[in-house]
Amino acid sequence: MSGDPSASGARVPGTGNAARRRPFRQLPLRVRLLLIAVEVTAVLLVAAELLRHGPELLEPRPWIVSGALLVAAALHAELSLGAERMRRRIADTRYIDLSSVWTFAAALLLPAVPAVATVVAVYLHLFLRVFRPAGTPLHRQLYSTSTVVLAVYLVVMLREYSGVGGDVGSVAGVVTLLCCLLVYTLTNTLLVVAVIRLSQPRSSFLAILAGGEIVLELATLSLGALVAVVIVPHYWLLVGLLVPSLLLLEQTTLLRQLEDKANTDAKTGLLNADAWRSRATRLLTAARRDRVAAGVLILDLDHFKDVNDRYGHLVGDAVLASMADVLTGEVRGTDVVGRFGGEEFVVAMGTMKQDPAAGATAVRETCERIRRRVESMSVEVPSLQGAVRIDRLSVSVGAAVQPGAGTELDRLLAAADEALYTAKRAGRNQVRVRDHGGGQAGPAR
Repeated sequence: MSGDPSASGARVPGTGNAARRRPFRQLPLRVRLLLIAVEVTAVLLVAAELLRHGPELLEPRPWIVSGALLVAAALHAELSLGAERMRRRIADTRYIDLSSVWTFAAALLLPAVPAVATVVAVYLHLFLRVFRPAGTPLHRQLYSTSTVVLAVYLVVMLREYSGVGGDVGSVAGVVTLLCCLLVYTLTNTLLVVAVIRLSQPRSSFLAILAGGEIVLELATLSLGALVAVVIVPHYWLLVGLLVPSLLLLEQTTLLRQLEDKANTDAKTGLLNADAWRSRATRLLTAARRDRVAAGVLILDLDHFKDVNDRYGHLVGDAVLASMADVLTGEVRGTDVVGRFGGEEFVVAMGTMKQDPAAGATAVRETCERIRRRVESMSVEVPSLQGAVRIDRLSVSVGAAVQPGAGTELDRLLAAADEALYTAKRAGRNQVRVRDHGGGQAGPAR
């Protein structure tokens, strides 16, 4: 799996295209500290291995195996170049680049230094041929490589200290292999989830994990285990049969990512109107079934047209992207966030409280939290004339709570729409929540 916290077909709240291409210096301090800590740790561990096993590194066999794995990895990468570039370009959070087949095999077959050298060479090739053309910042690729280096190092240590070696014909060998797979997966996954959680503190751990396609990652690692246990020792020619299977797997994953992309708003990375309606309907249906409160929010950036008219649409797009980050950062990972168009955003909140009054309170608190965040938001956009800073923004919010304001999505949207216009008539930068009555059912704007 790529250690890049920008990579997978599934949407993870708060990680849109604009955020994932953010320069290193614009990342939150806690994120920069984690990136540096992981990268420095990886370098120190490799340096320690070089000092500990210096003379042993001259032995040719590990490097021959490493070279063979690199040839197979390069062949695989070149044959899948078009699909990989497209998958990387359209990825929203993190994605499985299938290079784990070769890096995990290296961890199972080689000492630490040759295994790490294999990882570095594989990811350098991917960066030059896939990630850089897709616009991936260098600091993300360094972090990706470092997470895999740490995972590979831990697998090598586990394999060496277990004393089993490459023998998986015993129960101890099978257990060791499964433990290696688990250690590789947990190390890589947790480091990626950690950086996303630091970037978006309110994001859901389970939502990020699901966005990483953990089943696909395990399948890829299983293929890597087959390479190490069966193909390399006995049947090198079978690598030729493995590559078409990997290509088919990539094409299938690409089709699913393209389907996800069709449901995504290009400017903000949020769901578009149709996809939001579909998922919000399912969320509200589940809330009715569980007899719990749910809410629908409509948010409208105040005087947004003035931003576009004064600074241009590129600056306006940056404001919209920042607004999307605020929304996904302030709601739960299980809530559904979308953009209706223009400066309008929508949120469906489900499974909050059994008591409708408590549900209305929770909705109001979320709306107020968002309103305050937008009020303090500052967006800096580089331009030829120097950086443009947009602040003193505000948002008007209308909300409707199920079941008091209705149970169907259209009725709740109509009630939230009425509440939004009440907030605007009250002077903007206001929150209005309707938890009883409701508007007339009809098509949402």
